[in-house]
Amino acid sequence: MRPAHLPATTPVTAPTAAPTAFSRRSALAALVGAGAVTLLGAGTASAHGPADHATHHSGGDTLLLTAFPDAETERLRLDRSLRASEFIPTGHYAAPGTEVTVQVRPSHGVLPVLHIGTFDDYNENVALKTPRTFPLHAGRNTVSDSYGGPVYLSFAGHGQRAEFTFVSGTVRMAGFELGRTTEAEFQKQLDTLTEVPWVELTTEHAILTLTREGALLYRDEDHAALLRLFDTIVDSHNRISGLDGSTALNRPKAGRYHFNEVSIVPKGVGAYAWHGFNGFPRAYMDRLCTVTGLRTRGWGLYHELGHLNQQAAYQAGGLTEVTVNIYSLAAQRTLGQPSNLLTKDATTGLNWFQSSAPKLGAPGIAYETTFGPYEQLVPLRQLELAFGDDFWPKLHKLVRTEHQHDAPVEDYDHDPALEARQYRALSTYASRVAGHDLTDFFVNKWAFPIDATGIAEIAALRLPAPPVDPSTLSD
Repeated sequence: MRPAHLPATTPVTAPTAAPTAFSRRSALAALVGAGAVTLLGAGTASAHGPADHATHHSGGDTLLLTAFPDAETERLRLDRSLRASEFIPTGHYAAPGTEVTVQVRPSHGVLPVLHIGTFDDYNENVALKTPRTFPLHAGRNTVSDSYGGPVYLSFAGHGQRAEFTFVSGTVRMAGFELGRTTEAEFQKQLDTLTEVPWVELTTEHAILTLTREGALLYRDEDHAALLRLFDTIVDSHNRISGLDGSTALNRPKAGRYHFNEVSIVPKGVGAYAWHGFNGFPRAYMDRLCTVTGLRTRGWGLYHELGHLNQQAAYQAGGLTEVTVNIYSLAAQRTLGQPSNLLTKDATTGLNWFQSSAPKLGAPGIAYETTFGPYEQLVPLRQLELAFGDDFWPKLHKLVRTEHQHDAPVEDYDHDPALEARQYRALSTYASRVAGHDLTDFFVNKWAFPIDATGIAEIAALRLPAPPVDPSTLSD
């Protein structure tokens, strides 16, 4: 993830647009968007996932929209630290400074919001860090964005409907929609829509936004296979999160996940996650845009998508880059890859289970400083090995039933009291799901910073010791 900040907004430059007031929460929700539509020609096509609670149909340049919960509502339901996307990609592009005219006909009073541009969180130009947001009113709206970019909508609500029409000022982007676009059609678009600098690929669960230059580097890939792979990875994260649709609380998030090519990342950063999206530089394209690369070397994407699944209740700062890899390992297992925990250190010749084992329970050790990043992941995998493949799905479900009000990540960074509560939450929830007292595992063996209050909370559960010491287990 990246350091906390609030995304910037750009005012509407539309003489016909009525002013709209946003609260802090609604403004944040508007900035991180809804589901997805790609306009690929006349006719009607459904382009929504089973969890979207929305249908998006394309008929020429008119979209028939059904609202679904915004990103902040979904973040709270799932007790996540980051808001994921709620963007609806339209398949349209607005050139810099061009007046864009659209027509909105709401059926129930709820209005969509227009967004122009892409995410580029480390861009030195603050205006280019996030898409610019334009509230809309019923009827005709004219807006203009100085920088231009792909056009998105968000439409927050619960089943309300609206009709949205592009009147003038935009052109189509090259796009591939899984299940609708053929490879030949996509290749023709790449050859003919040469003036548009962005290309977008979409599925029921994912949006992949690329520069034209980035997309052309790997134009010979099987794009249907690539996008099916994106859906498989998203599904692996849903399953380890217990998002099986068994109840309303345990349904996958509304809308898609957004994977965005970005122009710059800090030195030493391969990719990153922040509210609304995952960012990938050109150097990552060989894994982001190729079937073989994403399937066999895509840990970076599995990891960054994992940040959008982390639960706030137990995401202490010292665990941010650790619990995220619960999801990365799940993706590896789903794709039939060997676990990264079995990778051998070039210096010692040991895998991460082996290198961490001699340190366990030694005097003076501390979880956050004694163990390396992969070693810190070992105990989280050992909980699955000890208590079953459904350990983390059960824990996610339990947390969702009891945490619906945790703040997003930018609101609680560097709060020692909160971090202590989050470490306590991990140990107590783990003990409850396991049905065993895990004090020895967390405190004595792995030296997690569980304070006296946390130890007392586990003791109050009056659970038996585990029949097998989880810290002895390995893949």
